[in-house]
Amino acid sequence: MKLVLAFHGTRDPRGAVVCSEIAAAVQASVDLPVEVAYADVRQPDVRSVVDGPCVVVPVFLAAGYHVRVDIPEQIGRRSDVVLTSPVGLDAVPAVRDRLREAGFRRGDAVVLAAAGSSDARALATVRQAAALLGAAGVGYVATATPRVADVVAGLTGRGRRVAVASWLLAPGVFHGSLAACGADVVAEPIGAHPLVVDVVLRKYFEARALLLRSA
Repeated sequence: MKLVLAFHGTRDPRGAVVCSEIAAAVQASVDLPVEVAYADVRQPDVRSVVDGPCVVVPVFLAAGYHVRVDIPEQIGRRSDVVLTSPVGLDAVPAVRDRLREAGFRRGDAVVLAAAGSSDARALATVRQAAALLGAAGVGYVATATPRVADVVAGLTGRGRRVAVASWLLAPGVFHGSLAACGADVVAEPIGAHPLVVDVVLRKYFEARALLLRSA
């Protein structure tokens, strides 16, 4: 049964590369068809890829509009397709790894940097992720406040370094803006982290079992 990885979509080619890397890592772990689809901006869209029995895993960090509305509408009323929950908070250990790789030291004040959203539930997920990381604050690069630079500035000069953890999947304009936020350490985006691959596969096999039981 096919596995469809549903991504947000981006005009930045670096984002598309990360999507391909995640798909390739998933494909290397399983003997089944794995395809990439996009909820917005890029092609192919989810509608065109869901062409038979499959499991759709949204590779999103929160259940915002695309996960709750757009992707389900593109799938339509199909009994042979299962849409799983997004990667979401299961990505927190990968974020922690990226922070360590960037040079995080014990005692650093951590700021979780997220894209932002107009969806209150998505913002609540960001706050939950920050709590799991033990972050001192949350900042956004678009759509919501406070901005990352303002949160970093509020923590600077208190005798601790400030480290920014990236609640972003791929490099691009959003992550690029963090270079000027004033932090001592800025982590890379999550990317094709092995833990993300593990989450995708777990969601796929759980959903496939559910679909087979209901057949």
